[in-house]
Amino acid sequence: MWFKNLQIYRIPAPWKFDQDEFISQLATQAFQTCSNSEMQSQGWVAPRADGELVHSVNQQLLLQLTTERKLLPNSVINQVAKARALEVEEQQGFKPGRKMLKEIKEQVGEELLPRAFSIQRSTMVWIDPVHGWLVIDASSPAKSDEVLKLLLKCCDKLPLEMLRVELSPLAAMTDWLAGNEAPTGFTIDQDTELRSKSESKATVRYVRHALDPKEIASHIASGKQCTKLALTWADKVSFVLTENLTLKRVQALDVLTEQDNAQNENEKLDGDFALMCGELNRLFSDLVFALGGEAKQA
Repeated sequence: MWFKNLQIYRIPAPWKFDQDEFISQLATQAFQTCSNSEMQSQGWVAPRADGELVHSVNQQLLLQLTTERKLLPNSVINQVAKARALEVEEQQGFKPGRKMLKEIKEQVGEELLPRAFSIQRSTMVWIDPVHGWLVIDASSPAKSDEVLKLLLKCCDKLPLEMLRVELSPLAAMTDWLAGNEAPTGFTIDQDTELRSKSESKATVRYVRHALDPKEIASHIASGKQCTKLALTWADKVSFVLTENLTLKRVQALDVLTEQDNAQNENEKLDGDFALMCGELNRLFSDLVFALGGEAKQA
């Protein structure tokens, strides 16, 4: 159950909290399936089928947000509304006006909504109250914001900050590429993206391609900066670091995954979660150090 994309935030360490109270707070926004009149519903569910809304393993907390969304494309509503408008025209002998067309469309949407298919997606959240991390498995800040919005609605006193470092990831990654040398504990892999600072935003991407030092130097000399860089940490975890300090395509390598001796799904979830927390804690520490340490919060 390793997280694939890491949006990283800071909380004070150690963060003292009451787990029962935290569970009660999350329960105020527990997940409920969409009603007939709702397009979307969001809420917290237990990460383990037989567990609580907060699942704890070795003082590490796991949460799960579930989002259900109805699938009702505008093209379907428009098609049915058009047919309904033709029926009205035949009955009344004249075309419906703009106001009536709008009412017809709204009525069709209300009628179709209860019969619309729905899809669900889950977003996992890891809270480390010992070392002060809050990490969301989301591919974009927008999806991460959805989680934070609901989390803060439940627990408005959660002391949350963005992770800030002294060195710009953009500048640091560019320097690592320019010198063809990763920081201590890391190796540079074969995926990267360089983007021009000019208005053209000219972009060069390497995907599973050897990074030729002369080519890279030429791109950097022309004014391009590294916006994404694939790295491997300690021969254990590979990932892509972005200019926004997001880790994408996170993957545990064989040296970690071959240790799996779980007897059932619950044991596997707990084992994977504990292993992930331990390794990512060390990765975060090394990455923050490589980026000049944490910047002081304003």
